[in-house]
Amino acid sequence: MNAKRAKTPKNSATKLFVLDTNVLMHDPLSLFRFEEHDIYVPMMTLEELDANKKGMSEVARNARQTSRLLDEIVTGAEHNMAKGIDLTGPSRALATGRLFLQTEAINGILPSSLPTAKADNQIIGVVMYLGQKFPKRPVILVTKDINMRIKARALGLEAQDYFNDKVLEDTDLLYTGTLELPPDFWDSHGKGLESWKKESRTYYRIKGPLCPDLLVNEFVWQEGPQPLQAWVKVGSGRTAELETIIDYSHAKNAVWGITARNREQNFALNLLMNPDIDFVTLLGQAGTGKTLLTLAAALTQTLETKLFAEIIITRVTVPVGEDIGFLPGTEEEKMTPWMGALEDNLEVLNKPAETPTGGPAAGAGSYGGDWGRAATMDLIRNRIKIKSLNFMRGRTFMNKFLIIDEAQNLTPKQMKTLITRAGPGTKVVCLGNIAQIDTPYLTEGSSGLTYVVDRFKGWSHSGHVTLQRGERSRLADHAAEVL
Repeated sequence: MNAKRAKTPKNSATKLFVLDTNVLMHDPLSLFRFEEHDIYVPMMTLEELDANKKGMSEVARNARQTSRLLDEIVTGAEHNMAKGIDLTGPSRALATGRLFLQTEAINGILPSSLPTAKADNQIIGVVMYLGQKFPKRPVILVTKDINMRIKARALGLEAQDYFNDKVLEDTDLLYTGTLELPPDFWDSHGKGLESWKKESRTYYRIKGPLCPDLLVNEFVWQEGPQPLQAWVKVGSGRTAELETIIDYSHAKNAVWGITARNREQNFALNLLMNPDIDFVTLLGQAGTGKTLLTLAAALTQTLETKLFAEIIITRVTVPVGEDIGFLPGTEEEKMTPWMGALEDNLEVLNKPAETPTGGPAAGAGSYGGDWGRAATMDLIRNRIKIKSLNFMRGRTFMNKFLIIDEAQNLTPKQMKTLITRAGPGTKVVCLGNIAQIDTPYLTEGSSGLTYVVDRFKGWSHSGHVTLQRGERSRLADHAAEVL
């Protein structure tokens, strides 16, 4: 394509983005995410897509979807290749730029220190060539490969990460689900205050400057002489309704022998034990009690109140160290090594009680001795199913308590696949720590967990709490601080 032709009639300041393969394999629809700007796909990107199309992994599926999209765009536009293919039609007006495919050989551009056999270097060569061909136009390499961005910048080229799927630029801005009320809250919101009681709960209807910002199922609290812990039942308007919460830190409200040790745990148990809440997300560092609270609530509602038929636990099988090879056995047995956290928490929940008035699990342990504990453990295990993510497509879970552990390692697409499995009567709980992402190319801003927390906030049947305090041991707390 010559320089005159390539400049579209639009403003010449429209950018030309050169796409690396990993961007297309991360999000096939990235082809339509550059609005009025043009995109350029090097031949090496197409070669790498071809090399990665085989298999059943998420990456292979995305490579195939990208190829299908490109095929749809290019079909019938063969004569326009040099001018670029208008994306307005194929993208249904999401993008108004043009798509250029590499139609000529580009050689001798790279410095001799960069071996041309490497695909990344060939793509960098294409960016250098385009930069020389269109000196007045911004030519930008888009890649999720950090090393490739460093190399491009070292050669004086502009390179960027693919930001479109990032929910937030700064995860400090992520919704925490809790809000401390200012000291003058009742003075500024007390005018025309209405209050009533219903089923041992107190309700407040308030008006004031904070009301438009209060989201449904957001927890509000205040320390002081008259402490308050409540959650918002009606929000985002001129008035808001607050409902006081159940105090799970008191032994009489213990859930499977577990009581809340801090404010956030109390909020989390209110979400986990409320039958009107279908979707719960719990974020927190290691040792904040995410899994323990969730399992305690799940066992109580499955074995005692019989609200759910069984508990299903799944997690992404990303090893922290080296992989341990192929594991023998059934799906359940293969998943067992990944479920060490589950075993540890079941031991805590099935411990013998110190007092005969302990929780239900404690009772089972204390009356029957070791035999009773073993029988209880078998009963519990029969109600807990461990499933692999690989076999979730097409399933529907009815009346199940679905726990998605280590959810920060899921992409938004995988998260959608899992949450849409929920049938009538199913509750979905996502647990994770966005500071511990083990999946390549996922960041705190683009993790599926961050995505669902942001998208679900303010829905009347979902809730979120970020757990702050570690409750493991003084050793674990100190290690989390200093290491």
